[in-house]
Amino acid sequence: MSAAVIAVDAMGGDFGPRCIVPASLDCLSAFPSLRLLLVGQSCVLEQHVSAYKKEIDHSRLAIVEAEDVVGMDERPTLVLRGKPRSSLHVALEMVRDGQAQACVSAGNSGALMAISRHVLKTLPGVDRPAMCATIPAGRRPFLLLDLGANVDCTAEHLYQFAVMGSMAAQLQGIEQPRIALLNVGAEDIKGNQQVRLAADKLLLADDLNYQGFIEGDGLFRGEADVAVCDGFVGNILLKSSEELARTIGSKIEALFHRRWYLRVIGVLAYPVLRQLRRELMPEQYNGASFLGLQGVVVKSHGNAGQKAFSAAIRRAVLDVEQDLPQRLGARLAPLL
Repeated sequence: MSAAVIAVDAMGGDFGPRCIVPASLDCLSAFPSLRLLLVGQSCVLEQHVSAYKKEIDHSRLAIVEAEDVVGMDERPTLVLRGKPRSSLHVALEMVRDGQAQACVSAGNSGALMAISRHVLKTLPGVDRPAMCATIPAGRRPFLLLDLGANVDCTAEHLYQFAVMGSMAAQLQGIEQPRIALLNVGAEDIKGNQQVRLAADKLLLADDLNYQGFIEGDGLFRGEADVAVCDGFVGNILLKSSEELARTIGSKIEALFHRRWYLRVIGVLAYPVLRQLRRELMPEQYNGASFLGLQGVVVKSHGNAGQKAFSAAIRRAVLDVEQDLPQRLGARLAPLL
C-alpha cells in the first residue's frame, strides 16, 4: 500500500494545536512514509509548528486553512449547517475528495458523527456508524461498541453494531470472534426490550459467533471478543474503566513511596511495574474507529494528551493499512 495520508483536525479537543502538533510530529518520526495534513487556522498552526521547525520534514507535513473552530459544547445540527469551513468539516471533505485517506479528530463527538454521515455517507445497509475501540482485558483485549455516537439504539442498530464489530475483529486476526451483548444479567429475561430483541436477531445469524448476554465483570475476564451496547452505556463503561486504571496505577506508585523499605522494593520491582503500567494505561488505546462509514474516521478523547493523540493517529494509520471501510463493506453485504 502507498504511504498513508491523514487529515488531522488540529483545532479540536480540549488542548487543540499545543497538543496535536507535537503528537503529529511524534507520528511522523514513527512512520517514515506517513504524510499529515494539519487542518485549522493557519496563523495559529504556523506558530505552533514553527517551534519545532528543526524536527519537521515539510514534505510530509502541510497546513490546510480552515477558519472556523467547532466548540465542544456546540449543537451538531447547528455546526453542520452553520460552519461548513470548520477544521472538522474541511478534514472530512479531504477524505471524501481523495486528498486524504483518513480523518482524526479530538473534537465534538456529535458534530463529528453528523458531519461524517453527511460528507462520507454510510456503507450500504448501515443505518448508523458506531464508535469502536480496543479495551485491555485479562487474556487479550476486546472490541467495545458503541462508545457514545448513538445514545439511543434500536434492536436493529445493536444487531448491525454486532455484525460490524465481528467483521472488525476478524480483520484483526480473530477467526471466530465471540460476540456478546452487554446486559445487567446473563439470563434471557434480563435487560430492556431492545437488548432482548437484538439477542433474538443475533441468535438467528448463523454466520456470527454469538455467545449471549455478558455482564460487566465478564468483559475483563476475557469472555468476549466483541461487546455490543448502546452509546450511553458504552461511554460510561469506557471512561469509568479508564479512570479506574489510572487510579490503580497512581495508588500502586504512591504505595511504594510510603516507607523506605517499600521504596527499595519498588526499585527492584520497577521493570514489572513499568510493564503493568504500560498494559493498563488507557493512553495507548486512545482512538475509536467509526465503523460503517465510507471512509476512515478516528475519534480521539477530547482531553487526550500528546501520547494519547499520537495513539489515535496510529489507529487511523492501521485502519488505512487494513483498508477498513472497503473490506468491512464487502463482508457486511451478505449479512445486512
